[in-house]
Amino acid sequence: MSPPRIGLIGLGNMGGRIARRIVESGASVVGYDTDPGRVATAGAQPAESVAELVRNTDYVLLSLPDSSIVDAVVLGEHGILPSCRSGQIVVDLSTASPGSTIASQAKLAERGVEFVDAGISGGAAAAEKGTLTIMAGGSAEVVERIRWLFEPFASKVVYMGASGTGHTTKLLNNFLNAVSLAATSEVMIAGRKAGIDLDTLLEVLNSSSGVNFATLNRFPHIAHGDYLEGGLTSALMMKDVLLYVDRARELGVPCLNASGPMASFGLAAQLGYADEISNRVVDAIGDVSGGVRLHEGETQPKGGQS
Repeated sequence: MSPPRIGLIGLGNMGGRIARRIVESGASVVGYDTDPGRVATAGAQPAESVAELVRNTDYVLLSLPDSSIVDAVVLGEHGILPSCRSGQIVVDLSTASPGSTIASQAKLAERGVEFVDAGISGGAAAAEKGTLTIMAGGSAEVVERIRWLFEPFASKVVYMGASGTGHTTKLLNNFLNAVSLAATSEVMIAGRKAGIDLDTLLEVLNSSSGVNFATLNRFPHIAHGDYLEGGLTSALMMKDVLLYVDRARELGVPCLNASGPMASFGLAAQLGYADEISNRVVDAIGDVSGGVRLHEGETQPKGGQS
């Protein structure tokens, strides 16, 4: 029996780490990225184009920045659809619009290709360790059949339901992530300005009703100057919040709590943090609070305030 032929399109922050995990597990990976250097860094074999990758693989993983790029790669003139063949499986690890996901699934199904939307959570650190969580939508039988494919980079795979439910779940999760990060950033700046010791503040929050992922896992590091670089940028966080708003609107759910993270990450983008890790939203809030930093050292705000 020949070894599985795995392709990965998009070897950036997350895709590159996922590719390395698969390669380190002993499997070979064919990679394609607009920056060929990323393919080499991940230890993958380079493909000259998306079409070449699809023709030479059986399983195609996508790790792309947004739905417009996913749509172009899947449905475009030189994308997956024109080159795919019956029996292939495409797995989209991106954070994408569930509506686009459902449309792509239908188009690929006409060619006998299975499409799984597999939202991932855990960030760069979990990708490095192989402990990502996957929320998968599509055919239950196919998701079960490809669990081996997830094993090198994910420790938890949860089947969510029909096509689009994996990406919907990812948007629900990322919205809560955005809310907690933005709100905790504001609270930490307020605590700093009030003269409260931040480690003591976090100790109280983490044993009280205000506890959340940001208080537990982010701010014990950020408060000491470690922003946990390598994760989701502020621009991508804003993109995910907007995707959530669109999905909630489609479902007929009012977005009563979206204004907070939209304002916070919008502020971060305006002050120059768009392409930096989303944890830097605390510095954006600090900038407009008088140039506050949670830690000693970096005190000059990007906005030039003093």
